[in-house]
Amino acid sequence: MAPTKPKTRLTPAEAAALPFPPGRLSSLAFDDNGLELRHYSPRGTDTQTPHDRDEIYIVISGTGRYRRAGEVVAFGPGDVLYAAAHEEHRFEDFTPDFATWVIFWGDKR
Repeated sequence: MAPTKPKTRLTPAEAAALPFPPGRLSSLAFDDNGLELRHYSPRGTDTQTPHDRDEIYIVISGTGRYRRAGEVVAFGPGDVLYAAAHEEHRFEDFTPDFATWVIFWGDKR
């Protein structure tokens, strides 16, 4: 994927308005030098599958539960959640206003 230059400032609304790349469930804010920033806001059910890089979620809005490696935790705005590469994880019982930043980094494993 060609690098996308990061903006100095990007709001959640601007990121949510970006198109989804083919086959993806999240919009791409930028991808450069091994760091990828996405906006993810599933509706109804979180159908994502494990990814090939480590990732961090920073919850923008909404509440719910996050399941990872057999552990389930509640989440809300401002919380930071982690998933290792290839690790099963998903959001459950989330409110309709749920949205999160997703940060992928490092080489694909």
